[in-house]
Amino acid sequence: MITHYGYCDGSGEYYIVIDSDKCSGCGKCVEECPQTALKLETELIDLEDKTVAAVSEEHRKKIKYTCGSCNPESNKAPCVLACNSKAIKCIWNPR
Repeated sequence: MITHYGYCDGSGEYYIVIDSDKCSGCGKCVEECPQTALKLETELIDLEDKTVAAVSEEHRKKIKYTCGSCNPESNKAPCVLACNSKAIKCIWNPR
């Protein structure tokens, strides 16, 4: 399951995308996030509980500001680079 955390408004699209099928729940992205926007949570995926990375609720509606300092448009944000399974990517399209 692919989850888009963020929003689209008049200023552009700002999303952190996490593919829970690829996420191993190792937590490396959580450790590397300088803004503490990521967390590990247990979700029901394919009828099983699985621990995966997610953007915390408090950061979801302000992801543009939370993650902007990590240069997400380059897809070289610390969380993206820390993910060995390539489960995280950024969609960053300012208008």
